Amino acid sequence: MFRSTYEQRLSAWRDFRLSLETADDPIQSTIDFYESAPLCKFQCDPYDRNTWPTPWEILEENNYCSFVKILAIAYTLQLTDRFSGEAFEIHIKYSSAESSIYYLLQVNDRIIGYDEYTHVHKNKVPKGLVSQQTYTLHPKQ
Repeated sequence: MFRSTYEQRLSAWRDFRLSLETADDPIQSTIDFYESAPLCKFQCDPYDRNTWPTPWEILEENNYCSFVKILAIAYTLQLTDRFSGEAFEIHIKYSSAESSIYYLLQVNDRIIGYDEYTHVHKNKVPKGLVSQQTYTLHPKQ
């Protein structure tokens, strides 16, 4: 999908979102979908919502830093009927032990972004991560 034109990406993304309505594990399917997204260092400022791209801007620009990848996963899930009423939060957390920042997406009790290959229960995220910022994501239309 990521090597096609904007219009083709838009169509493929719509078809993918429709497939999530009946997927056995739609969160894992979405993580897998974005695994091959083209990565860059920085696409926006995670601490400034005014710099966050819309879902359509993400598809058009087709560059994914680790934060934009989390945004893309959130938008993809939010724009399904299956997840339209669910609570979405983005947590920015810091690990002093690893000197790393984690961009985490919480959907109900599931956390995306702690383990880059899967989602985990919120109780599996270490308590030692220091919260730097939390954002509630409002439903997309």
